[in-house]
Amino acid sequence: MILKLQKIEKIVNSELSSKVKNSLIVNDELLIEVDEKDIVDVVQFLKSNENCKFKQLIDIAGVDYPDNEKRFELVYLFLSHENNLRIKLLIKFETDQSVNSLTKIFPSANWMEREVFDMYGIKFKNHPDLRRILTDYGFKGHPLRKDFPLTGFNEVRYSEKDKKVIYEPVKLEQNYRNFDFESPWEGTNYIKEIKNSEKDGKKN
Repeated sequence: MILKLQKIEKIVNSELSSKVKNSLIVNDELLIEVDEKDIVDVVQFLKSNENCKFKQLIDIAGVDYPDNEKRFELVYLFLSHENNLRIKLLIKFETDQSVNSLTKIFPSANWMEREVFDMYGIKFKNHPDLRRILTDYGFKGHPLRKDFPLTGFNEVRYSEKDKKVIYEPVKLEQNYRNFDFESPWEGTNYIKEIKNSEKDGKKN
């Protein structure tokens, strides 16, 4: 397994020397980092090259690092059935930067890229149908970004008055805004009162 990966790593680095920024083998998987502008050429090579034959796109995973200059990362996971090998392709890019779509090489990338767009707000150039896929079309924000609030911006409920589902801004009750972070088994008032009374009883 390792020998096969090392062979492919050498081939990729020799054939794509100007496009590969970094490569390493971890957990029996080869990770290759490339620039966003080279993603299509590299993926096409990995799919069509006789020694590689990574003909299945398994997934596209997004990562958000708000403090980094290049905030977002995309990790593409590929599988070669013939060689029984997996490879990961990594690209880093800035918030307002668009990424080239892989739908012409792998049609299955269509829904995967739509999911990344929905969850992270990452846009893909030349995508045939880039719209939300997991959230509603009127949804505000992108849920997997680190700066997205855990409660969201809007909440959905059924209105008996209007007889339909409505959206409205999230309203938190005041008692849910303050937390003392104590254990529910030790921090509640009635338990503290019991412990205090037991201490008083022992003293007497």
